[in-house]
Amino acid sequence: MDQPGFTTSLVAGGLAGVSVDLILFPLDTIKTRLQSPQGFNKAGGFRGIYAGVPSAAIGSFPNAAAFFITYEYVKWFLHTDSSSYLMPVKHMLAASVGEVVACLIRVPSEVVKQRAQVSASSRTFQIFSNILYEEGIQGLYRGYKSTVLRECMYPEVELLDHMIPFSLVQFPLWESLKALWSWRQDHVVDSWQSAVCGAFAGGFAAVVTTPLDVAKTRIMLAKAGSVTASGNVLSALHGVWQTQGLAGLFAGVFPRMAAISLGGFIFLGAYDQTRSLLLRLGRESP
Repeated sequence: MDQPGFTTSLVAGGLAGVSVDLILFPLDTIKTRLQSPQGFNKAGGFRGIYAGVPSAAIGSFPNAAAFFITYEYVKWFLHTDSSSYLMPVKHMLAASVGEVVACLIRVPSEVVKQRAQVSASSRTFQIFSNILYEEGIQGLYRGYKSTVLRECMYPEVELLDHMIPFSLVQFPLWESLKALWSWRQDHVVDSWQSAVCGAFAGGFAAVVTTPLDVAKTRIMLAKAGSVTASGNVLSALHGVWQTQGLAGLFAGVFPRMAAISLGGFIFLGAYDQTRSLLLRLGRESP
């Protein structure tokens, strides 16, 4: 990929990330409160559903930009023939590396955002300052393992043997659906068709990775010094299973599936549309 290709991926990814995070923020707040240990009503119910939006807004552009520039670079680096049976593997690896990089930006933003969502009376900057004062920089990265595990590949965690991480499902499925649709109509998919494929891929991936999302929420919201706050994913999942069973592991699955399906439609459709537009403008400019 040449330099304009990298710039295009960065800008298109960043704009797509900001769009989807701001549009779907209320659904994400509801999902977080459903998963919180104190329960939906005590966490705020339907009040202040935009609490924490500054943190999401600030982190959205660099997070999505970092993911897509890495994703496109790894796809380019691992170039294979489009008919190769290794294509899904390439997409899995590209998505996994992209998420590892993006999570360095996403996790601090999400820690602050989720604490604001279940404590709507506190301001975002105040929450950020309290975390740094009480827990240091590691407090901002609490839940990093569970977030990376949920989104992509994290080989140090044994749960990989039992759970299909999000991006390993979403992106190969998205790319495969686009390829199938392109083959059926004998031309490359339009942006709206890419968006539809993104909605299906995102919704399916959202359902199968919900237990990891529950674990991540519990770890990020746990009191400093508690067993859960240590970041042990298996321990967090076991605790939820013991107290709430299967229903607890899939708490918030419907708003999560709805948000990510709609998010996949907006995010991946906007990315394809913006990237195509920028590439076309780049070719037309002298």
